[in-house]
Amino acid sequence: MRVDSNWHQRQRTIFLIASGLSTAGSFAGLTAKGWILMSGTQNAMLLALHFAALSLPTLLVSGPAGVRTDRIGCEQVLVQAQWALLGAGLIGALAIPLLNGKAQVSVLLLSTLLMGVAGAYELTARNKYCALLVDEPQQLAPYLTSFSVVFNVGKLVGPPIGGWLVALTGPAMALSIDAFSYLLPIASVIWLLQPNTAQEQRSTGSSSASLRTAWNDCGPILRNVLQFTAVICVVGFFHPGLAPLIAADTLGPDPRDLGLFTSVLAAGSIAGGVVLQRNSHKFSRRPAMTLGCFALITAVAQLGMAKGGSVTMVLTMALLIGAGTAGLLSSANMITQVGTPQIIRGRMAGLSQIAFLGGGGLSGLIAAALATTVGLSHTFAITGGVGLVLAGWEIWRRGETVLPERTETE
Repeated sequence: MRVDSNWHQRQRTIFLIASGLSTAGSFAGLTAKGWILMSGTQNAMLLALHFAALSLPTLLVSGPAGVRTDRIGCEQVLVQAQWALLGAGLIGALAIPLLNGKAQVSVLLLSTLLMGVAGAYELTARNKYCALLVDEPQQLAPYLTSFSVVFNVGKLVGPPIGGWLVALTGPAMALSIDAFSYLLPIASVIWLLQPNTAQEQRSTGSSSASLRTAWNDCGPILRNVLQFTAVICVVGFFHPGLAPLIAADTLGPDPRDLGLFTSVLAAGSIAGGVVLQRNSHKFSRRPAMTLGCFALITAVAQLGMAKGGSVTMVLTMALLIGAGTAGLLSSANMITQVGTPQIIRGRMAGLSQIAFLGGGGLSGLIAAALATTVGLSHTFAITGGVGLVLAGWEIWRRGETVLPERTETE
């Protein structure tokens, strides 16, 4: 048993590292795309559309992705999605040397849209796949949150890599790294990992395997987790899409300023992820309190951004925004996974994506319209104020709610 446990631990580490390196490449590419769109158009709505192209596909495909994952198996869906991400990334990389002007912008948005579709399948399958790499049910929550920390480390190093590559060699190099970085998780899943597939439960092709069945079966506590996450993300999860605009307005127009800003956001995400990872069992038992507190941190930081001030003040608020949103999204994902049986975890991962990525895509469009109309600082004031009220209400109404602890992986 000791040998098996050590081997599974090494597998978990391999998967974490491969996914983290791939994430770094992805954020280098997203930073490059954002800078291209910002420098070429100075259009806040176009930046919001870019983030929406990445996140809004979750509203349409996360449900089918969850159903497919539960039916045919998470490993098969995971590998297929990673190959699709590689292809979508190559489309964006080829757009730089081959196209220009509106055609280039259109293909870059198409590349991001395809990555959003493939990413919805990849994230859904990956969540369920993680449960096949743990030995005991109690290991799942810490592993999922450790995965979030490594993911955010990739977010930390990716943007400055993207900014420096754009400044030194041009955006094509950053987008190429983005595309080929997907080879790392593909290779790890195909050749290095040996998950306990006998543990996986698959649904049938009947109506009981639908997304609606998972919604009904997950229970009122987890339904509230999904609902609150969706609403709070619509209100305040717009900073990934508008990061180039925010950085240009608060720090400067240089791509390295964008790299700095997004890196500080990622550093905050790492901090939020570490706090969640170290308290995963306790936080997963109190879903409303956990989500409400992370949402409260984000709202207060947005109000700080509205007030403005020195560069240090701006970066401090960005750090808190990163911590609050990462804690919110990671805890929503963790709670919906550990609180449900194995057979519906693919569909629950799909519902979680609809809540936070779909909500984030809508948030970016709303915030871009507000920024165009009333300005960025007033946009932060509005979203921070609304978020503060919603978070306080959630804590007051449901803060004492306790999620029953599951004792098995099935």
